[in-house]
Amino acid sequence: MLDSLIEGFFLGIGAAIPIGPINILIINEALISYKNAVFIGAGAMSADLTYLSLILLGLLNKIQKSHNILVFMGIMGSIFLIYLSYGIFKTRNILPEISNSQAHQKGIVNSYFKGYSLTLLNPYTIGFWLSVTTYVATNGLNPIFTVLGLIFAITLWITIMPFAVHKSKNIIAAKAFKLINIISSLVLLFFGVSMLIASISLIK
Repeated sequence: MLDSLIEGFFLGIGAAIPIGPINILIINEALISYKNAVFIGAGAMSADLTYLSLILLGLLNKIQKSHNILVFMGIMGSIFLIYLSYGIFKTRNILPEISNSQAHQKGIVNSYFKGYSLTLLNPYTIGFWLSVTTYVATNGLNPIFTVLGLIFAITLWITIMPFAVHKSKNIIAAKAFKLINIISSLVLLFFGVSMLIASISLIK
């Protein structure tokens, strides 16, 4: 059981740390509001748990085999990414001190929805969880303790990483903050366009 917990932990670290759309969103939001950044991560983790539930119900394989569903998810996810990219670029000149009150007004629900929707609409999430279940089965791991290790690792990442970013926001100059927003916007745009191209190429 301990082996399963440890392997699950490292699987979670491997899934959480690489720079992708969710981490870009968390970093960008953490410069404004730590609370909202954490809830973006919580939303993403909830989407992971949704797919985990579908695995337990035997439905995820059916979704993966449905060509039309994957194409639809990819297109909707790419549009959402491009929309988020535009939103970040539009507010690139707003400093954290000015936008802080606005961030709290948006609340945690909006942040949670971003993380949940973006992860749920990403077809690559399906591939990840199917790979995890295959790994667990072929290595004879305890699925419950492996998932607990995964959740623990992801929870650590979505709380510690934005905390470090948020605490360093006061030493970031205005020009650097603007540059971070522009880079975040461009990276999200890249992910969005890439996903859109990949999804369109699947249309028969």
